[in-house]
Amino acid sequence: MDEDRGFLREAARNRRLLGVAAIAAIGGFLFGYDTGVIGGAMLFMQKDLGLESHGQQQLVVAILLLGAIAGALIAGWLADKISRRRTKMISGCVYVIGGLACAFSRNYPEILASRFVLGLSVGTASFVSPMYIAELVPKRIRGGVVSFNQLMVTLGIFTAYVVDWAFAPLPNNWRWMFGVTVIPGAALAIGMYFMPFSPRWLVQKGREDDAREVLERYRFEEDDVEGEIAEIKDVTREEVPVRALLGKGVRRMMVVGLGLAIFQQIVGINTVIYYAPTILKMAGQENTGALTQSLYIGVTNVVFTIVAILLLDRLGRRFFLIFGTACLTVALVGLGVFFAAPSLQQSVGWLALACLLFYIFGFAIGLGPVFWLMISEIFPLQMRGPAMAVCTMFNWGFNFLIAYTFLTLTDLITKSGTFWLYAFFGICALVFFATLVPETKGRTLEEIQDDVGADADAPLGRETDESRPRVKTA
Repeated sequence: MDEDRGFLREAARNRRLLGVAAIAAIGGFLFGYDTGVIGGAMLFMQKDLGLESHGQQQLVVAILLLGAIAGALIAGWLADKISRRRTKMISGCVYVIGGLACAFSRNYPEILASRFVLGLSVGTASFVSPMYIAELVPKRIRGGVVSFNQLMVTLGIFTAYVVDWAFAPLPNNWRWMFGVTVIPGAALAIGMYFMPFSPRWLVQKGREDDAREVLERYRFEEDDVEGEIAEIKDVTREEVPVRALLGKGVRRMMVVGLGLAIFQQIVGINTVIYYAPTILKMAGQENTGALTQSLYIGVTNVVFTIVAILLLDRLGRRFFLIFGTACLTVALVGLGVFFAAPSLQQSVGWLALACLLFYIFGFAIGLGPVFWLMISEIFPLQMRGPAMAVCTMFNWGFNFLIAYTFLTLTDLITKSGTFWLYAFFGICALVFFATLVPETKGRTLEEIQDDVGADADAPLGRETDESRPRVKTA
């Protein structure tokens, strides 16, 4: 079959597969909603909970990420031990509990504890969702379908902005903003109950007939199911210890994965998402105006994530990664110029919103979907769980660092200096992507393993002539 068949055309042929991907990607929605909701809630909860200092406000925002780090640490083990499917069901239940706890919080310690519990769910779901989808879909549309997770992240952010805007005029508004989390959390837990197990997990557990049944249900007649089973078995012949992640044969894969994880955060994306209303207030907007303009950011995020999903399997990962990062770097420079020039703030106040929208455009077509997609593609199946967990943990760790320092940085090095610092990281990211990140479009997970890391026939803790990294940059 044509490798370049469009995502929509392929998806239309197998709507069952698309439905499974959509349910699984609710995990991304959980992350997106809690990422977006805190910005609006913070405008109103400061007085009720006595959040007077920048340090307290930043910790309420960032404590979610500490929980996410813990969730990512246990997610790899859970996904291999009890299955990707059951792990996501548990994550949905924990999310409901954490959301209700946030809604009923009465003081600073309670909101911190509740946000940490939410983080446990978010970290687990954000790790397992792209892995589960990548292991279920055929390679022709893997990029588009795996990126469903990122689309759901953006839909979650947009939904949070809408909820913030809608509840703003009401009493106890921020409590209702958090209370809405019950709906997506329950949807994930219940929906995943009816979903299949990952065929790759089934093969790992010796359930080859069950794996074949799943693949036959989600493949076309012309697809080689037996060949896919054989490829999966070929790379599951030996158990690989976690220490193998430090082996020379897979070192290049880990460098690429960790680089993507870190750069996705240090270009400042979650300062824009978490603090969008705050940034717009810095630019001169009132509470209501800031929340309204945040909706434009949410719409832009959703629209261009959809564009990336439709084209990732045609134009490739590297094109969107490099072009999108270049765009968001230009936008960060523009934001720095805006806040450095009071005359611009008085004469062209709309420039801050324009730069934020261009920034979101660049992220939505590049680092947003490509990071999660590529870490589900580049690692050998034997170590995919722990390797993705490490990358996700680093991603959440730097997310915490950025979220916890944004307001402090604006005090220390000014608003313009903060955005210029993020722009510098954007330039570093461009160099890294151009020189080290491979193209993975249209290739089986096993072919990618052979190209960027180690030979599946060789022990993955020891370097051999066949297991030395061979990374292509085009």
